Amino acid sequence: MTISRPLTRRQALALLGASGAALLSARRARAANDSLPACVVRPRQTEGPFFVDGDLERTDLRIDPRTGAVKVGTPLRLAFRVSQVGGSACAPLARAEVHVWHCDADGHYSSVRDPRTPNAGQAFLRGFQQTDADGTARFMTIYPGWYPGRAVHLHFKIRTATAARAAEFTSQLYFDDALSEHVYATPPYATRGRQKLANADDFLFRDGGRQLLLDVTPQGKGYAAVFDIGLQA
Repeated sequence: MTISRPLTRRQALALLGASGAALLSARRARAANDSLPACVVRPRQTEGPFFVDGDLERTDLRIDPRTGAVKVGTPLRLAFRVSQVGGSACAPLARAEVHVWHCDADGHYSSVRDPRTPNAGQAFLRGFQQTDADGTARFMTIYPGWYPGRAVHLHFKIRTATAARAAEFTSQLYFDDALSEHVYATPPYATRGRQKLANADDFLFRDGGRQLLLDVTPQGKGYAAVFDIGLQA
Protein backbone atom coordinates (compact mmCIF):
# COMPACT_ATOMS: atom_id res chain seq x y z
CA MET A 1 0.00 0.00 0.00
CA THR A 2 1.21 3.47 -0.82
CA ILE A 3 0.36 6.74 0.85
CA SER A 4 -1.46 9.39 -1.19
CA ARG A 5 0.27 12.67 -1.87
CA PRO A 6 -2.45 15.18 -0.95
CA LEU A 7 -3.18 18.14 -3.15
CA THR A 8 -2.18 21.52 -1.78
CA ARG A 9 -4.77 24.16 -0.98
CA ARG A 10 -3.54 26.17 -3.95
CA GLN A 11 -3.94 23.17 -6.26
CA ALA A 12 -7.50 22.59 -5.10
CA LEU A 13 -8.79 26.13 -5.74
CA ALA A 14 -10.89 25.05 -8.71
CA LEU A 15 -13.97 22.99 -7.90
CA LEU A 16 -15.36 20.66 -10.52
CA GLY A 17 -18.75 21.69 -11.79
CA ALA A 18 -19.44 25.35 -12.36
CA SER A 19 -22.89 24.95 -10.87
CA GLY A 20 -21.61 23.62 -7.54
CA ALA A 21 -24.62 22.13 -5.81
CA ALA A 22 -26.68 21.97 -8.98
CA LEU A 23 -29.29 19.26 -9.05
CA LEU A 24 -29.09 16.22 -11.27
CA SER A 25 -28.73 17.17 -14.89
CA ALA A 26 -30.45 15.45 -17.75
CA ARG A 27 -28.72 12.23 -18.71
CA ARG A 28 -26.77 12.53 -21.92
CA ALA A 29 -26.94 9.81 -24.52
CA ARG A 30 -24.21 7.23 -24.21
CA ALA A 31 -21.47 7.33 -26.80
CA ALA A 32 -21.11 4.45 -29.26
CA ASN A 33 -18.70 2.81 -26.82
CA ASP A 34 -21.01 0.99 -24.39
CA SER A 35 -18.28 0.92 -21.72
CA LEU A 36 -18.71 4.64 -21.13
CA PRO A 37 -20.72 5.52 -18.03
CA ALA A 38 -23.77 7.73 -18.33
CA CYS A 39 -22.82 11.39 -18.03
CA VAL A 40 -24.66 12.40 -14.87
CA VAL A 41 -23.81 15.53 -12.92
CA ARG A 42 -24.51 15.00 -9.22
CA PRO A 43 -25.00 17.53 -6.40
CA ARG A 44 -22.13 18.41 -4.12
CA GLN A 45 -22.55 17.94 -0.35
CA THR A 46 -20.47 18.77 2.70
CA GLU A 47 -17.26 16.91 3.53
CA GLY A 48 -18.10 16.58 7.23
CA PRO A 49 -15.57 16.39 10.07
CA PHE A 50 -14.02 12.98 9.45
CA PHE A 51 -12.06 13.29 6.21
CA VAL A 52 -8.35 12.48 6.65
CA ASP A 53 -5.85 13.73 4.09
CA GLY A 54 -3.19 11.14 3.39
CA ASP A 55 -5.46 8.06 3.27
CA LEU A 56 -3.98 4.85 1.95
CA GLU A 57 -4.37 3.73 -1.65
CA ARG A 58 -6.19 0.41 -1.41
CA THR A 59 -9.23 -1.56 -2.53
CA ASP A 60 -10.28 -3.37 0.68
CA LEU A 61 -11.27 -0.75 3.24
CA ARG A 62 -12.26 -3.24 5.95
CA ILE A 63 -8.73 -3.84 7.22
CA ASP A 64 -7.06 -1.44 9.60
CA PRO A 65 -3.54 -1.23 8.13
CA ARG A 66 -2.04 -0.34 11.51
CA THR A 67 -3.50 -3.22 13.54
CA GLY A 68 -4.53 -5.78 10.91
CA ALA A 69 -8.00 -5.97 12.47
CA VAL A 70 -10.88 -6.50 10.04
CA LYS A 71 -14.12 -4.59 10.54
CA VAL A 72 -17.10 -6.94 10.51
CA GLY A 73 -20.34 -6.14 8.72
CA THR A 74 -22.40 -6.97 5.68
CA PRO A 75 -20.06 -6.93 2.66
CA LEU A 76 -20.54 -4.10 0.18
CA ARG A 77 -18.76 -3.97 -3.18
CA LEU A 78 -18.83 -0.40 -4.40
CA ALA A 79 -17.72 0.89 -7.80
CA PHE A 80 -17.53 4.49 -9.01
CA ARG A 81 -17.71 5.11 -12.76
CA VAL A 82 -16.38 8.62 -13.26
CA SER A 83 -16.72 10.51 -16.51
CA GLN A 84 -15.82 14.01 -17.63
CA VAL A 85 -18.54 16.11 -19.23
CA GLY A 86 -17.51 18.81 -21.67
CA GLY A 87 -20.05 20.33 -24.05
CA SER A 88 -21.88 17.37 -25.58
CA ALA A 89 -19.01 14.93 -24.98
CA CYS A 90 -18.82 12.27 -22.27
CA ALA A 91 -15.54 10.44 -21.72
CA PRO A 92 -14.14 8.21 -18.95
CA LEU A 93 -12.00 10.14 -16.50
CA ALA A 94 -8.86 8.09 -15.85
CA ARG A 95 -6.36 8.58 -13.00
CA ALA A 96 -8.77 10.47 -10.77
CA GLU A 97 -8.45 9.79 -7.04
CA VAL A 98 -11.70 8.53 -5.50
CA HIS A 99 -11.66 8.71 -1.70
CA VAL A 100 -14.24 6.86 0.41
CA TRP A 101 -14.80 6.99 4.19
CA HIS A 102 -17.68 5.99 6.46
CA CYS A 103 -18.55 4.71 9.93
CA ASP A 104 -18.46 1.09 11.11
CA ALA A 105 -21.37 -1.07 12.28
CA ASP A 106 -21.28 0.69 15.66
CA GLY A 107 -21.49 4.16 14.11
CA HIS A 108 -17.83 5.05 14.72
CA TYR A 109 -15.31 6.57 12.30
CA SER A 110 -11.62 5.88 12.38
CA SER A 111 -9.21 8.80 12.58
CA VAL A 112 -5.47 9.10 12.35
CA ARG A 113 -5.42 12.72 13.52
CA ASP A 114 -8.23 13.61 15.89
CA PRO A 115 -7.40 12.48 19.46
CA ARG A 116 -10.99 13.14 20.55
CA THR A 117 -12.33 10.13 18.63
CA PRO A 118 -12.40 6.67 20.24
CA ASN A 119 -10.50 5.28 17.26
CA ALA A 120 -7.67 7.80 16.97
CA GLY A 121 -4.66 6.24 15.29
CA GLN A 122 -6.73 3.69 13.36
CA ALA A 123 -7.58 3.81 9.67
CA PHE A 124 -10.42 1.38 9.01
CA LEU A 125 -13.14 2.05 6.41
CA ARG A 126 -11.27 4.78 4.60
CA GLY A 127 -8.95 4.90 1.61
CA PHE A 128 -8.71 5.84 -2.06
CA GLN A 129 -8.31 4.30 -5.49
CA GLN A 130 -7.32 5.79 -8.82
CA THR A 131 -9.80 5.33 -11.65
CA ASP A 132 -8.67 3.03 -14.45
CA ALA A 133 -8.79 3.69 -18.20
CA ASP A 134 -12.57 3.17 -18.12
CA GLY A 135 -12.96 5.72 -15.32
CA THR A 136 -13.77 3.07 -12.71
CA ALA A 137 -12.58 2.76 -9.11
CA ARG A 138 -13.62 -0.28 -7.03
CA PHE A 139 -13.81 -0.77 -3.28
CA MET A 140 -14.58 -3.62 -0.90
CA THR A 141 -16.15 -2.39 2.32
CA ILE A 142 -19.13 -3.02 4.62
CA TYR A 143 -22.61 -1.59 4.79
CA PRO A 144 -22.29 1.58 6.89
CA GLY A 145 -23.75 1.72 10.36
CA TRP A 146 -25.77 4.61 11.74
CA TYR A 147 -25.30 7.28 14.37
CA PRO A 148 -27.68 9.85 15.90
CA GLY A 149 -28.56 12.89 13.82
CA ARG A 150 -27.88 11.45 10.36
CA ALA A 151 -29.46 9.04 7.92
CA VAL A 152 -27.33 6.13 6.71
CA HIS A 153 -24.62 7.47 4.39
CA LEU A 154 -21.02 7.31 3.25
CA HIS A 155 -18.69 10.05 2.05
CA PHE A 156 -16.69 10.34 -1.14
CA LYS A 157 -14.27 12.83 -2.65
CA ILE A 158 -12.90 12.90 -6.20
CA ARG A 159 -9.62 14.65 -6.92
CA THR A 160 -8.16 15.32 -10.34
CA ALA A 161 -4.94 16.94 -11.44
CA THR A 162 -3.79 17.96 -14.92
CA ALA A 163 -1.05 20.20 -16.24
CA ALA A 164 -3.60 23.02 -16.37
CA ARG A 165 -5.26 22.71 -12.96
CA ALA A 166 -6.29 20.55 -10.04
CA ALA A 167 -9.84 20.18 -8.81
CA GLU A 168 -11.90 18.48 -6.11
CA PHE A 169 -15.51 17.31 -5.80
CA THR A 170 -17.02 16.10 -2.50
CA SER A 171 -20.40 14.57 -1.74
CA GLN A 172 -22.22 11.75 0.08
CA LEU A 173 -24.11 8.59 -0.89
CA TYR A 174 -27.32 7.29 0.68
CA PHE A 175 -29.13 3.96 1.03
CA ASP A 176 -32.76 2.90 0.74
CA ASP A 177 -34.47 3.03 4.16
CA ALA A 178 -36.07 -0.42 3.81
CA LEU A 179 -32.74 -1.99 2.89
CA SER A 180 -31.04 -0.40 5.89
CA GLU A 181 -33.78 -1.70 8.17
CA HIS A 182 -33.24 -5.20 6.78
CA VAL A 183 -29.46 -5.05 7.19
CA TYR A 184 -29.70 -3.67 10.72
CA ALA A 185 -31.81 -6.64 11.81
CA THR A 186 -28.75 -8.88 11.25
CA PRO A 187 -25.43 -9.20 13.14
CA PRO A 188 -23.37 -7.23 14.00
CA TYR A 189 -25.78 -4.31 13.53
CA ALA A 190 -28.73 -5.82 15.41
CA THR A 191 -27.32 -5.12 18.87
CA ARG A 192 -27.73 -1.37 18.24
CA GLY A 193 -31.33 -1.58 17.06
CA ARG A 194 -32.97 0.24 14.18
CA GLN A 195 -31.61 3.47 12.74
CA LYS A 196 -33.20 6.53 14.26
CA LEU A 197 -33.43 8.82 11.23
CA ALA A 198 -35.00 8.13 7.84
CA ASN A 199 -33.65 9.73 4.68
CA ALA A 200 -36.55 12.17 4.41
CA ASP A 201 -35.79 13.50 7.89
CA ASP A 202 -32.09 14.11 7.24
CA PHE A 203 -31.34 17.78 6.54
CA LEU A 204 -28.54 16.93 4.10
CA PHE A 205 -30.52 14.28 2.27
CA ARG A 206 -33.22 16.86 1.63
CA ASP A 207 -30.59 18.91 -0.24
CA GLY A 208 -30.24 16.71 -3.33
CA GLY A 209 -30.00 13.32 -1.61
CA ARG A 210 -32.39 11.60 -4.00
CA GLN A 211 -29.80 12.06 -6.74
CA LEU A 212 -27.24 10.41 -4.47
CA LEU A 213 -29.14 7.21 -3.62
CA LEU A 214 -27.19 4.05 -4.37
CA ASP A 215 -28.84 1.38 -6.50
CA VAL A 216 -27.87 -1.61 -4.34
CA THR A 217 -28.32 -5.22 -5.48
CA PRO A 218 -27.75 -8.51 -3.59
CA GLN A 219 -24.42 -10.24 -4.28
CA GLY A 220 -23.40 -13.39 -2.43
CA LYS A 221 -23.66 -12.77 1.30
CA GLY A 222 -23.70 -9.01 0.81
CA TYR A 223 -24.48 -6.30 -1.71
CA ALA A 224 -23.00 -4.48 -4.68
CA ALA A 225 -23.56 -1.03 -6.14
CA VAL A 226 -22.24 1.04 -9.05
CA PHE A 227 -22.42 4.82 -8.92
CA ASP A 228 -22.17 6.85 -12.14
CA ILE A 229 -21.01 10.43 -11.81
CA GLY A 230 -20.10 12.99 -14.44
CA LEU A 231 -17.84 15.90 -13.57
CA GLN A 232 -18.03 19.03 -15.66
CA ALA A 233 -14.84 19.98 -17.46
